[in-house]
Amino acid sequence: MVYIINKEDSVYNRFLAELRDKEIQKDPLRFRRNLERVGEIMAYEISKTFHYSSRKVQTPIDVADVRLADDEVVVASVLRAGLPFHQGFLNYFDRSGSAFISARRKYKENHIDFEIRFDSIYTPSLEGKQLLLVDPMLATGASIVVAYHELLKQGGRPLHTHIAAIVSSRQGVDKITEALKDEPVTIWTGAVDERLTESCYIDPGIGDAGDLAFGEKL
Repeated sequence: MVYIINKEDSVYNRFLAELRDKEIQKDPLRFRRNLERVGEIMAYEISKTFHYSSRKVQTPIDVADVRLADDEVVVASVLRAGLPFHQGFLNYFDRSGSAFISARRKYKENHIDFEIRFDSIYTPSLEGKQLLLVDPMLATGASIVVAYHELLKQGGRPLHTHIAAIVSSRQGVDKITEALKDEPVTIWTGAVDERLTESCYIDPGIGDAGDLAFGEKL
C-alpha cells in the first residue's frame, strides 16, 4: 500500500514547499527544521495504523481511561540526509529504538551508472516491532530495498515495515512495490514526482538533501 500525503491539503504542503524552494534552501537551519517537521507529521500519520488498547492513568482528580499503542518501534535512517528526518520521528516515538545505515552511491566511469555501497549497519532487535525505514528522498528505490534486507538479516523480522520518504520518484515507488510485494511493507511519501534525471536525482525533487542540510561533501 502507498500513502501520498500531499494528495490532501494540510500544513505538510507548506513545509514541503519550503524544502523545494531554492531561496529558502539557502538557510540550512530552516531546511533541517523542515525535514524534522515533516518527519513529525509522518510519524503522526503512521501512528494511526498501530494496534491500541485501553489503559488507565491516575490524574490529580480521578482515574482516566486512555488508549495507547501496544507496538514497539525502531526508526532506521540512511546517513546523512536522514538525520533531521529521523529526529522528527523520534520527537513523536520518543521511546523507540534507532538503527543507522551508512550507504552511498559508487558511480562508474560514465558518472551516470552506479551501485549502492553499504559501509555499516547498526540496529537493535527488530523482532515483532514496527520498523520505520526513513529516507528523505526515494529516487531509484535501490538503496531502500537493499537496506531493508540487510536490516532484517541483522535485526530479525519486524511485525511491519513503514518506508517513509519526503519526495519519491514514480520509478522508486514502483520498484519497491514490486521488489517487496510479498513483504509486510507500507510506503509513505509526501509527494511523487514523475521523472528522474540522467544522474538519478528526482525531478523536480528537492536537490541533494544531505548537502543542503550539512554542507557540500568532497
